[in-house]
Amino acid sequence: MPPQTCILIGAPVDSGKRRDGCLMGPDAFRTAGLSSALSDLGHSVEDLGNLSPAPYTPDTDDGPLVAPNETIGWTKQLMASAEQAMTQGMPIFLGGDHALSLGSVAGVANYAADQGRPQFVLWLDAHTDFHTPLTTDSGNLHGTPVGYFTGRSDFNGFPTVKNPVPQENVCMIGLRSVDTPERLALEASNIHRHDMRDIDENGIARPLSAFLNRVAQANGFLHVSLDVDFLDPSVAPAVGTTVPGGATVREGHLICEMLHDSGLMTSLDLVELNPFLDERGRTAHLMVDLCASALGRRVFDRPTRSYP
Repeated sequence: MPPQTCILIGAPVDSGKRRDGCLMGPDAFRTAGLSSALSDLGHSVEDLGNLSPAPYTPDTDDGPLVAPNETIGWTKQLMASAEQAMTQGMPIFLGGDHALSLGSVAGVANYAADQGRPQFVLWLDAHTDFHTPLTTDSGNLHGTPVGYFTGRSDFNGFPTVKNPVPQENVCMIGLRSVDTPERLALEASNIHRHDMRDIDENGIARPLSAFLNRVAQANGFLHVSLDVDFLDPSVAPAVGTTVPGGATVREGHLICEMLHDSGLMTSLDLVELNPFLDERGRTAHLMVDLCASALGRRVFDRPTRSYP
């Protein structure tokens, strides 16, 4: 991957679920040294600060969904910001909960369509986030982005997805918490999916390599969405949706190093960091290290930290 112009976009989205704290995520990434980590690798960095949602009608608590109007406001803002940022470099969206991907992915997909190229998405997450507002039992809209940007129905009030990402262009790695409606919908879809048993049996490099080959053959744009809970909570505790049995630090770095080697990544989400739940910033630092690996840091460059 040649030097990039990295566009940092703070998205303190905290409306996608009931547990507060993700709004502090963007500034935690900055405090953990993301900008300097990228500039040390030879990339230019432009930090656009933190966004605010587009104007929205205040939410009430009498419906089945958590803060739908605020999430719609965030989706509108992020969709426009993502499409614009793609004209300037590689946008890196600093979350914020995973509802931010409703807008970030739809926005970069609009840009890809304008360029006449297909959009691909690598979804690194314990969850599929393939719900719709009608199928989610929790009412948490951070569980719906993949459903939204692949064109599933029932997203009333949300911006129209003009360029849905084809299901076969989505690859999920790290799944280990999938409820019945999501499982049934996924089984009927063309989404490529690899749960942790698959990873245990076959390794993490094989499915990723196959997916990256498809992206390269199609001359596609690649958006990577990295959720903290992709990682095992023993190494990344700062997330409100901890699921044991996640990826190891080494597996996370391998994925990111392979992404760098491919030169295919064109945009990135770093999501679900809740600094209120962290331990001396260890999760924020690990996510920054993974981002640096995806943008060129090698094992010999990696700083060593201790956590007393």
